[in-house]
Amino acid sequence: MWRDMLSYLTLLIVAFTIVGVAIGSWPFIRADRTGIVLIGAASLLALGATSLSEAVEGIDFDTLLLLFSMMVINACLSLAGFFTLVGHRVAMLARDPKTLLAMMILVSGVLSALFLNDTIVLMMTPIVIEVTRSLRRNPLPYLIGLAVSANIGSTATLTGNPQNMIIGNSSGIGYLAFASSLVWVALGGLVLSWVIIVWVYKDEFRTGKMETVPSLSLRIYRPLFLKSLVVIAIMLVAFLAGFAISLAAFVAAAVLLTTRRVRSERVFRKVDWGLLAFFAGLFVVTHALDTQHWTERLFTALAPIAELGMVPFGLVSVALSNLISNVPAVLLLQNLVSGFAETQRAWLTLAATSTLAGNLTLLGSVANLIMAEVARRNGIKVSFGEYLKVGIPVTVLTVLLSFLLV
Repeated sequence: MWRDMLSYLTLLIVAFTIVGVAIGSWPFIRADRTGIVLIGAASLLALGATSLSEAVEGIDFDTLLLLFSMMVINACLSLAGFFTLVGHRVAMLARDPKTLLAMMILVSGVLSALFLNDTIVLMMTPIVIEVTRSLRRNPLPYLIGLAVSANIGSTATLTGNPQNMIIGNSSGIGYLAFASSLVWVALGGLVLSWVIIVWVYKDEFRTGKMETVPSLSLRIYRPLFLKSLVVIAIMLVAFLAGFAISLAAFVAAAVLLTTRRVRSERVFRKVDWGLLAFFAGLFVVTHALDTQHWTERLFTALAPIAELGMVPFGLVSVALSNLISNVPAVLLLQNLVSGFAETQRAWLTLAATSTLAGNLTLLGSVANLIMAEVARRNGIKVSFGEYLKVGIPVTVLTVLLSFLLV
């Protein structure tokens, strides 16, 4: 009797937790996504739905190590002035609004593929705001372009976003094999996003050349700048050579921390510890479904999708990613991959669709929320409806592109 009750209580707690993550809050409780996940994990442990040892087993430490390492690398780039320099160069080279948008989309997409989309948006949003204000442009299309291109660009590699990191660790697909399969989806998606934004914001891009060149406060810390570029280049070579991605990234982060010039506390202040705690808690919450055998039941319910093909599987990934967020969706749907004859293709489909689905709404990805929150702090409102004008066509067309190419 208690076992059955515990099983359904587990499902109820996991459901409340995931809904809270999707919405971003619970009524009457002032807890953000990280707080919600930790409350959910603690509740499951207290009830005995999963033991402490089982919870630890459920945490994907490879993914957490990779996520932490990429945050440290991005923090070093930020302290060195890399992102400000990139924004300055984009503003200097762009001579009309369409070129400015294209360059911002390209920079955001490429950097998000190499590093981590959420942190790229965090670093670049203030720069986009400063550039567009200096040029007296409407910041909305450029901010939305930054977010959607970060999501699209992150599709290309295993280090682009957290869900790809999870897929990389679970599938065993190498960095080069993954990138060679999905880089064309990312490049095509970046082009589509530019076309759609120019079409949606016709008035902004109808005007000709821009006369004013913005003056950004450019501070480059040369020793850290050069060291970061060298270390990152070696890290990327290690990725391509087949070294363990999380280990290569961790060693690179450690090398960047080995310095007499920059205190490590300055780097750690830029690490999103809340996001790391969020993923650790989320692993515990979803693992409780395993210990209570709900994953097996989910597999039984959704297994017929595997017989229908990749497109229905991808559409379920898109729907579930928007209902419960892409990382929980990947943690659940990865159990279906073994049901496909072409497992690598199924992993790639899951990676592409769960990531591209994040562009549908403002709540679809952490990168979108970061952009909107930073913009709000700077007096710019990116509304849910305003974002949908771009989000819907971008998501539909890029997902269709992924079906064609993957």
